[in-house]
Amino acid sequence: MSNEDLSGEIVPLSTNEERSGVLGNVKHNTNPNKVTSILDYLSPTKVIKNCSANQLVTLSGASAGFLAGVVVCPLDVVKTRLQAQGDLVKTQSNYKIKYTGFIDAFKTILKEEGLTGLYRGLVPITVGYLPTWTIYFTVYERAKKFYPSLLNNHLNIQQESLSHFCSALTAGLAASLAVNPIWVVKTRLMIQTGKGQTIYDHAEKYSRYKRTYYKGTIDAFRKMYHEEGIRVFYSGLVPSIFGLLHVGIHFPVYEMLKKWLKCNPALHPNEEESVLGRLIIASSISKMVASTITYPHEILRTRMQIQAIKQEATAPGKKNKHRMLKSIIRIYRKEGLKGFYAGYGVNLIRTVPASAVTLVSFEYIKTYLLQLSGQSTQ
Repeated sequence: MSNEDLSGEIVPLSTNEERSGVLGNVKHNTNPNKVTSILDYLSPTKVIKNCSANQLVTLSGASAGFLAGVVVCPLDVVKTRLQAQGDLVKTQSNYKIKYTGFIDAFKTILKEEGLTGLYRGLVPITVGYLPTWTIYFTVYERAKKFYPSLLNNHLNIQQESLSHFCSALTAGLAASLAVNPIWVVKTRLMIQTGKGQTIYDHAEKYSRYKRTYYKGTIDAFRKMYHEEGIRVFYSGLVPSIFGLLHVGIHFPVYEMLKKWLKCNPALHPNEEESVLGRLIIASSISKMVASTITYPHEILRTRMQIQAIKQEATAPGKKNKHRMLKSIIRIYRKEGLKGFYAGYGVNLIRTVPASAVTLVSFEYIKTYLLQLSGQSTQ
């Protein structure tokens, strides 16, 4: 009698093994070749080959999100500090500016807080980017296949850019709803300067009030939920949803530039260096276009997320209705239209490299995994 092992090899069974059955075979078999075959079956290559195309896209999105989180964290800390400082400068006439620009903020944080200061909030930003792009790319790739037939069959519209626009909005909405609590925690941690202080401790108006200081991501989740309730985790969600226009512009422009510049790595395997350069150009230009048009929602979202800190300090337990409308009016009255573009240059320095890392790594990882699995990369 014989039995076929996991690798496809026919392995003879002894009399004892026949009596003990399959479990007995695994328990008593000491053949080293048998162990090797099991390990070979569980190797990453074979696992990938058993994955569907959709699962590989999900894995690619997760990998790209993780890389983006690590790369962008220091830039995100600087951007958040500058945006939060802008709010203080306009509300406190005697407030002494701590950061005069991107370079100065980078140097000051590094000098006063060390390298850990630049990676404050790394856990939530990494944890945030990973599911954000996992969800986004998974939904986006599926939606790109769904919307063309929907638009054609029901509206008789055959417009690729409209399909990409709808796909981007759908994916962005799914990601925003799922990950917004993590971004709120990230913002809270990034405005902390260490030693039990936040950047608001430099403002005289808030210095006499006791603020909650968070020791880490889990501690922040716990204390925020205990002190402010579940609603705090969805602070800034409304402007985030309005900000879906960003991805609605970013990804259709990116898809269009990819097509114009012939950026598909799978279709041009012998032009790897030039394809890489064209992908970076496509991702960077599309990000700059989208950021320029939709940047005000970034300001509004950050101000709303940090507003709870000041409100809790000056009026604990008081609910503030119509926060978004009040924030818009306050920014316009005190800072003018320029207030909606505070830190815009810093934002580009942060988001353009992040976009390039995310999109380029996603394209290459997806192509590699699909080719490794023997599936189509078209």
